[in-house]
Amino acid sequence: MVTQAITPDDIDKTYPTIQPYIRRTPAVRADLADLDQGVSRSASVTFKLEMLQVAGSFKARGAFANLLLRDIPEVGVAAASGGNHGVAVAYAAHRLGVPARIYVPTVSARAKIDRIRELGAHLVVGGDRYADALAAAQAWVADSGALSVHAFDQRETLLGQGTLGLELEHQVDGLDTVLVPVGGGGLIAGVAAYLEDRVRVVGVEPDGAPTLHRARAAGHPVDAPTGSIAADALAPRRVGELVFPITQAYVDDVVLVDDQAIRLAQRRLWAALRVVAEPAASVGLAALLSGVYRPEPGENVAIVLSGSNTTLPPGTFGPDPDGPDPDGPDPD
Repeated sequence: MVTQAITPDDIDKTYPTIQPYIRRTPAVRADLADLDQGVSRSASVTFKLEMLQVAGSFKARGAFANLLLRDIPEVGVAAASGGNHGVAVAYAAHRLGVPARIYVPTVSARAKIDRIRELGAHLVVGGDRYADALAAAQAWVADSGALSVHAFDQRETLLGQGTLGLELEHQVDGLDTVLVPVGGGGLIAGVAAYLEDRVRVVGVEPDGAPTLHRARAAGHPVDAPTGSIAADALAPRRVGELVFPITQAYVDDVVLVDDQAIRLAQRRLWAALRVVAEPAASVGLAALLSGVYRPEPGENVAIVLSGSNTTLPPGTFGPDPDGPDPDGPDPD
């Protein structure tokens, strides 16, 4: 079942197709003592800076894989998203001249909603969670004949996300472990399918949205809560049917972090590295800082910082010349 989904060879073949449209994002080594004074000066970690990806997140990889590897009908494509996948599909559709209709729930960050509109996609905002947006998108696909671009449970999506693992393995010599944010599981499944048993893969989820954690406990995908400050990106209700067997085969562990740890990780990333990461992108560092994942001495750890589609706190770069935002702060 795993080999029928995607293989490292499939991902190797996909990479040249999407490579002209995406960035090979940097992998940067950092001293953990700069992020946490309680850590030994000798401890370090590599950050895969996927927030520098086109469209602001790793989702661009899967979006381009879908649009370049599948036949697109004249009516175009449709996607449901907590936000980042919608931005990525809108971006890919814009680059390739394809009509796009994007469905997002009301919890989506304003930065993501605004970006989808800027890219010219038809945007529909409705429902409280990703599952509501997905139902609306599926109804439109059935009515219109548009091509559905699933955020995580689609073979081409997994192939695209797997190219992050391909890059990371070439960028980090002697990589032992990679910490990967988990929502629907497309990223961790793609990365794990590429790395197989060569690298330890650990998923990190908000404790308010433990989709993969619940699925592993049950032995199959099940509904999970959809809370947390990262709910717009890491709370799809359940992991995908294609995703789950890959994670069972190649993901070593899944750990949970709370919202306080996620916020702290966001602040530390900005203070120490001047990296702007959305809550969902910060969970891997949150796992290290909170101690829910403790590397062994000498363990070579990488953390995927998956996206940056968020707004900065007022005053980060000085007073806003346009005055206060009349809509208030970003719900992220």
